[in-house]
Amino acid sequence: MKKLDNSIGKLFFGLLFLFVFSSSFSQVDFSFDSIRLKKPILKTVFDKHKKYRLQIIYTQIKRDTNGKPSFKNYTYQIDSSNYFYCASLVKLPCSILALEKAKKLRVYSNTIMFTDSANTCQRSVRKDTTSTSGYPSVGQYIKRMALVSDNVAYGRLYEFLGVDYIHNRLAELGYKNMRIVHRFDGSCKGTDNTTTNPVFFCDNNLKSIVSVPMQESQSIYKHPLGQVKVGKAYINTNNKKIKEPKDFTTMNFISLENIHSMLQRLLFNDNIPKDQRYDMTDDDRQFLIEQLTLYPRQSSHPTYNTKTYYDSYKKYFMFGDSKKPITNDNIKITNIVGQSYGFMVDCAYIQNKKENVEFMLSAVIYTNEDEILNDGKYEYNTIALPFLAELGRQIYAFELKRTK
Repeated sequence: MKKLDNSIGKLFFGLLFLFVFSSSFSQVDFSFDSIRLKKPILKTVFDKHKKYRLQIIYTQIKRDTNGKPSFKNYTYQIDSSNYFYCASLVKLPCSILALEKAKKLRVYSNTIMFTDSANTCQRSVRKDTTSTSGYPSVGQYIKRMALVSDNVAYGRLYEFLGVDYIHNRLAELGYKNMRIVHRFDGSCKGTDNTTTNPVFFCDNNLKSIVSVPMQESQSIYKHPLGQVKVGKAYINTNNKKIKEPKDFTTMNFISLENIHSMLQRLLFNDNIPKDQRYDMTDDDRQFLIEQLTLYPRQSSHPTYNTKTYYDSYKKYFMFGDSKKPITNDNIKITNIVGQSYGFMVDCAYIQNKKENVEFMLSAVIYTNEDEILNDGKYEYNTIALPFLAELGRQIYAFELKRTK
């Protein structure tokens, strides 16, 4: 496995970017060693950070008298060659790019969007029973992804965007090492994943107003780390154990640095040069931030069963180790998560205006004791979630005391 070139590190630490760093931060400095012994779960994971493939980014935020933010970063074991499977993290860049493309096509996020099929593995979609209109739209798919990490919704926006469009735009934004090359649902496999469905947008009378033809990728997007294998064995699609590492070389990839900066760029849009902002309307940006912040129970369309989709369903930091309702309404968490093959990752902006607290925190952990992938036996509930929840609580406690 090879290392990424230094442009990723330069992108991240310069990307924070375009923002001004402050020399007036609190003299009370932070170190991850200062929290390592606070709880047994923290010591367990920090002491065996290589086993757990642990990586952390913590960003302190300080505002001047005009409210302009500056940032200071603390990282732990950040290494672009320390691979993790990004899973649903891809839903953030796809949401951003879908809103950008909708604006470019001069349609709205709530414009009716029909997906057609052009080969046997593709599916056509004309209905969405979760929406108020009963029809699909870019905005409705984003809601479903942001609220409960809906894989079907991701597939439809992936198809709307097309693989070449995704990678060309990501490169323009500085994320040249991201790879988004497959759906999570349906029967499209291998190179079929890089051919995406025709899509068309309709007015309220269901008359087509904009069409996007089938898109067939003209490029091969190699994994930036080269060949990537994890574990000692895996269960294949025929439920057969294969006694060799699972190969992730042709799968999606996002580094922790990139997803952290991508969320930061969305949140602090007003503080970066206009030519480096996401090309979406202010309303669409606020809509996306809101959906990334809400709990499933706060959504009316779609509606979700709170026993299945509890408050902490995708809020791993601070609350992920409990399914109880989150009762502190002052704490707002705007985040994106991923969970698959033993990897669990959260990228979040955590805010409590009443307590003058705001910070960003991203972390990934790998919990797969038997090193067999796809067997459904991962230590999410006993190691990953308790660790991420406690990590969030400890950073939050530090922020409560930190002089702003």
